[in-house]
Amino acid sequence: MHDPLAIKDPESFEKHIGVLFQNAGWKVIAPPANTRGYDLELQRDGHRIAVQVKNYTRKCSLADVEKFRSFLELPLADGFAYGVFVSASGFSKNALLDVEANQREVQETRQAAAAAAPSAAQPTPRPAGARGPKPVKLVEYRDGRLLGAALEAEASQPPANCRYIGVFTCKGGVGKTTTAAHLAGAFALMGHDVILLDLDPDQNLHKLFRADTDNADSEASLFVPALMKNQPGATITVLSHAQWQQSQAGDYRDAKVVICDCSPVLAENPAGLIGQFDYCIIPTTLNPLGIAKNANVITRTFEHIRSLNPRAELFCLINGYDSSKAVEKKNEVLLTHLQKEIDRYAQHDPKCRLIPPDEAKVRHSSALLYWGYHIVDGSRPQLAFREVAGRSYPRTDFLQLAEYLENHTDLATLREPRG
Repeated sequence: MHDPLAIKDPESFEKHIGVLFQNAGWKVIAPPANTRGYDLELQRDGHRIAVQVKNYTRKCSLADVEKFRSFLELPLADGFAYGVFVSASGFSKNALLDVEANQREVQETRQAAAAAAPSAAQPTPRPAGARGPKPVKLVEYRDGRLLGAALEAEASQPPANCRYIGVFTCKGGVGKTTTAAHLAGAFALMGHDVILLDLDPDQNLHKLFRADTDNADSEASLFVPALMKNQPGATITVLSHAQWQQSQAGDYRDAKVVICDCSPVLAENPAGLIGQFDYCIIPTTLNPLGIAKNANVITRTFEHIRSLNPRAELFCLINGYDSSKAVEKKNEVLLTHLQKEIDRYAQHDPKCRLIPPDEAKVRHSSALLYWGYHIVDGSRPQLAFREVAGRSYPRTDFLQLAEYLENHTDLATLREPRG
């Protein structure tokens, strides 16, 4: 099969990239003759995006990115919402770091605009003559596909009234994947079809939900019977970010909740997708290593999310909670310490909070500890909601968590009848 990367003629490579965007549903327009600064224009749903395309043998440098950004700040580029830089050879480390800093600057500018005039703070398109930083999204081209966080917000076309929940941590062993999966299970019990986006490089969610454990390409989904009798059940579908982007608008129109199991390497999560999150949950264990000195693991995660998303509500969740009398005093001391540090952080970011354990927590249980045993014994995928002696602590805890989120956000609107 012909490898387009072998195309040395920049014009031919540029046309190939245009075809890829066109196949993805974008209207592709060539710039007027003798126009410098960009190679393609993309249009869809009122958005105009400038695209720069390079097929160098070297990595694109910081200077290359700065040149493209300087074009985006010219009056000629006022109609463009942002820029996408496509490179066949990747980008230098300095270029990547610069774009990350630019994203923070854009978010800060939008936050300031929203605070000054919320009704007028429209991120795209900018009015003619407007000034301020515009995002530049970097996309490395490989193997006939456009990779990276280029057009997540616009291209994924989520269902109407959909809510995004990210589950984050920058520290292993706190139950991030288990939390994402079972929160999805709680919303499914409440009657919502749920999409689970597996952003973790280990792809553990896909392994835990796929029908054929020996087939990496097997579908990964689960039917969850309704909590109430005489009510239909709901589905959980595990997708990669690429699969979610490539899905058609009608494929998952019944899904109102999208829960993302994020990579513990925070920078590896698609920046554009993080920008879509409505709520984020950071699980932590209630022990000295879990909360760490000054809760810096948690607040560092808050800071990273906030640098990419100025509006999401951020929640810290106690996971693996030991409710026995023997550790009651230690729990009280650790909770007081954690609450104090999060309150201190929330003084400059009031959308961050600790979920009080007496309102919602996830208790330590053998059911959650051994969840996933089905991939060893070959049984069908299942959640850790099975009753033992007439009760299921995980089911109770995650339903309590879902209800807490409903009571403290606008998630309750998902229960409203469909129009």
